[in-house]
Amino acid sequence: MEPTEDQLILATGGYDHTIKVWQAHTGNCIKTMRFVETSQVNALDRTPDKTRLAACGYQCIRLYDLESNSTGPVINFDGVQKNITRLGFQEEGKWMFTAGEDHRVRIWDMISTPHCSRVFDCQAPVNAACLHPNQVEIAMGSQNGGVYLWDVKSEEHEQLMPERDSSIQDVAISPDGKYMAAANNKGNCYIWELSINSNQKLSVIRPKLRIAAHTRSILRCKFSPDSRLLVTTSGDGTACIWRTEDFKKWRDLSIENYWVWDAAFSADSKWLFTASSDGVARLWKLSSKALARDYTGHSKAITALSFKDEIVAD
Repeated sequence: MEPTEDQLILATGGYDHTIKVWQAHTGNCIKTMRFVETSQVNALDRTPDKTRLAACGYQCIRLYDLESNSTGPVINFDGVQKNITRLGFQEEGKWMFTAGEDHRVRIWDMISTPHCSRVFDCQAPVNAACLHPNQVEIAMGSQNGGVYLWDVKSEEHEQLMPERDSSIQDVAISPDGKYMAAANNKGNCYIWELSINSNQKLSVIRPKLRIAAHTRSILRCKFSPDSRLLVTTSGDGTACIWRTEDFKKWRDLSIENYWVWDAAFSADSKWLFTASSDGVARLWKLSSKALARDYTGHSKAITALSFKDEIVAD
């Protein structure tokens, strides 16, 4: 299977131990890949060249070839412990980062044989991590409520504790590098302003506001590619869209009685994919809140999705 220009690729994974690849513009499933029988899929990310897909779960990280007919992984990353919660790639694909409940965020060199080249210890289980657009800093969120910013090159870091007795469920940095968001299990999303100081290597972090976003735990937060929107998804059955100009709610998308586990914007920031516990992925047109398409095929909850392509046409 070779993706073509009109074959916009959506990947989904969940509790049924499978990863499905879809034609985003038709809703057709074009490939189903095996994950491990002992774990749900916690996170998915495509390599920058879009030829491979990385997935993580309990004690496992797998890399799949999207261009081959094989349904098994081409690389199993060895020696990982406990639950691996997040992963992502440096913009040129030179390295990958992973975060896990073993308290560690790891950098994996992907140039030759993948191997772990650097480790940061958060001293608490890590639920989330994301890469700053400067490709040097990684934001992390832990189960003890801590938010960390780590400079991979200099090893400098800063720790924040926005709310006691809470667990950070996800973190995000806007593509323009201006904002960092951290969402917790109390339904709150904290926003900080980021700026550059020539006298220090690490970004300067300034608290901006707290959004009481949801009535239940937030599961994911992500900025849109144009940095104008922030989405938060929750166990309360909604995905809420916030404008970053004032962080006021702009849209809310409802999937009643189900958890909304993940979301991903289209590259033009006009469409949003959601993954939910009813086993269905959905595509929404944000300007009208209209449901444009659903992707049905998983037998259990969808907990992760990945989409990085250009415009999904009407």
